[in-house]
Amino acid sequence: MVRRARKIDRVLGETYPDARCELDFDNAFELLVVTVLSAQTTDRRVNAVRPTLFAAYPDPAAMAAAPREDLERIVGPLGFFRAKTESLLKLSAALVERYDGQVPPRLEDLVTLPGVGRKTANVVLGNAFGIPGITVDTHFGRLIRRFEWTEETDPVKAEFAIAAIFPKRDWTMLSHHLVWHGRRVCHAKKPACGACTVAKWCPSYGEGPVDPEAAAKLVKTQGPA
Repeated sequence: MVRRARKIDRVLGETYPDARCELDFDNAFELLVVTVLSAQTTDRRVNAVRPTLFAAYPDPAAMAAAPREDLERIVGPLGFFRAKTESLLKLSAALVERYDGQVPPRLEDLVTLPGVGRKTANVVLGNAFGIPGITVDTHFGRLIRRFEWTEETDPVKAEFAIAAIFPKRDWTMLSHHLVWHGRRVCHAKKPACGACTVAKWCPSYGEGPVDPEAAAKLVKTQGPA
């Protein structure tokens, strides 16, 4: 199983050589904020509000002092804007009070921040600091179960199960490979099995159309981003 899992990752790496975080960011603070905002919305919508948000509030001190109604107006298009505004205000204040306005490069510190769980922490560690992390989002969780790498549905247990299969150096890119594949080919309701580059190693092959033409129609050229 371990050999098969690593083979799948290698092939997905060849399939998606440009795989990366699809949220736009210029620094660790921006990535932390946009990842928090990405809950229950699309990366595309978050990327659309990002320029306005950080032009007005470029650092934790500025965001912590932001008028609540102004923040709500900016993040309004993302849904759940009151809760997200509350998270940004508390998160920014915590960074200022505890970490001198800097995003800490340690998972143990990141998960103490308001609105930040292990998934968000691993996104920031892997993509802003180059510290390997496994990001268990809905796509990642779906694929690791389809590939039968684990039966775990709890994100933390799933993270540890996958960490035992792959070398630490591969964790961040593994996360990107699976998320990209989940967004483009291995969809939740109807995976494009007949257009999948790792079909021959997938124990769930056949859950979706296996006819190449039918499957090709299901493939998205880019993620919902």
